[in-house]
Amino acid sequence: MKITIENLTFKCIIGILPFERKKKQKVTINISFNYNYEENKFIDYSKVVKWVEKTVKKEKFLLIEDAIIYISEKLNKKYPIKRLKITIAKPDIIDNCIVNVSNK
Repeated sequence: MKITIENLTFKCIIGILPFERKKKQKVTINISFNYNYEENKFIDYSKVVKWVEKTVKKEKFLLIEDAIIYISEKLNKKYPIKRLKITIAKPDIIDNCIVNVSNK
């Protein structure tokens, strides 16, 4: 089975610039992964979504790369997943583009 979480959007503190450490900015997170589905053994994607949002807001990462590494490590420990891909975008950081960082 494959789970894809698209356009998880919320505001948080993330970044190294002084204004990014003070004012929350919008981020959009996309996550996809595969897992072996067995009867009565499934991954509750709503719990994954809640955990990711709560974690990113709480940790206030300096770099998007740090957030991706942290989320990847924790999800890989918590769930039997394969081929995890995470992309985090800061759509409002630069006026004329969207900046995306991913682990794949």
